[in-house]
Amino acid sequence: MTGNLLLYGANGYTGRLILEYAERHGLSPILAGRNESAIRELSSQYDLPYRTGSLTNADEMDNLLKDISVVLHVAGPFSETARPMVEACLRNSIHYLDITGEIPVFEYARSLDGKARGAGIMIMPGTGFDVVPTDCMAKRLRDQLSDATHLELAFTSIGGGISHGTATTMARSLGEGGAIRSNGKIISDPLGNHSRHIDFGKGPQLVMSIPWGDVSTAYHTTGIPNIIVYTGIPPRIHRILKLQKLYNWALRTGWARKKAQQWIDKKPAGPSPETRSNSRSYVWGQVRNSQGSSSTAMLTCADGYTLTAHSSLIIAKKVLEGNFSNGYQTPAGCYGSGLIDEIPGSAWL
Repeated sequence: MTGNLLLYGANGYTGRLILEYAERHGLSPILAGRNESAIRELSSQYDLPYRTGSLTNADEMDNLLKDISVVLHVAGPFSETARPMVEACLRNSIHYLDITGEIPVFEYARSLDGKARGAGIMIMPGTGFDVVPTDCMAKRLRDQLSDATHLELAFTSIGGGISHGTATTMARSLGEGGAIRSNGKIISDPLGNHSRHIDFGKGPQLVMSIPWGDVSTAYHTTGIPNIIVYTGIPPRIHRILKLQKLYNWALRTGWARKKAQQWIDKKPAGPSPETRSNSRSYVWGQVRNSQGSSSTAMLTCADGYTLTAHSSLIIAKKVLEGNFSNGYQTPAGCYGSGLIDEIPGSAWL
């Protein structure tokens, strides 16, 4: 294993969790972020080197990335932070990984495939719960039914919670609606417009359509032109969200998003270790072809944050070991559906 790994956003909730698991994966990242006092404190705690720099200053970013081989970018919201970091990685020929789940970020990264190949680097957003388990599911099903035309993915969690960073990303997306892929194109679709019941192992559960990252990435991984992603939802909440199209205009206002952010800032940074340990995630998938044949699979894995810490470190280590493909890549597209088997707590059902 050669080269240095830079963990940017190390002082955030997920960044700190990644640090907890880094040693067991044989990694000693250089810590980085915008808040020098917080990064310096972590550096002292873990006895790791640190650097600071602002994403808005290109010169600072270039200095930050000196002697770096791989960046693991975990400072969201990625709709605002991904572009400057990706641009810095392209300028300096450094591999880029992040843990986004935002469709526009995936599409932006995909548009840079040629530039990434020219720079001799890999750009792989989505190395966490968004989208590793679902991407592995999509790849496995596509391998089972090679002429599939439709892909449906669904996930649900028992227990768990969300971090400030994830909640902030959601707050800044208020009123934006949903998305699906139809005939190869990503199209706007009202949030929760599609719903069905899926048995994740404890009886049928209502799921609704959401704009999950796989609407972008699964097409790159599988070539399947029609994709819908669902998540488990209580029926009462689903009924409320289906009406969101009537008040999206209000949710998109600065006032609404500011109020949401103020509420988020009063909450804990993220789920406690006990909450995470008592949480499980389940992923279901189904493909079908034009002749009516289908294939279905399901897997279980750790809570989203624990999985993200492990999966992002596993992928970062692969890249440091020279196991990567240049250009824009997806997790399962590059490493196969078996990637999920390498992540602690994961199993096909």
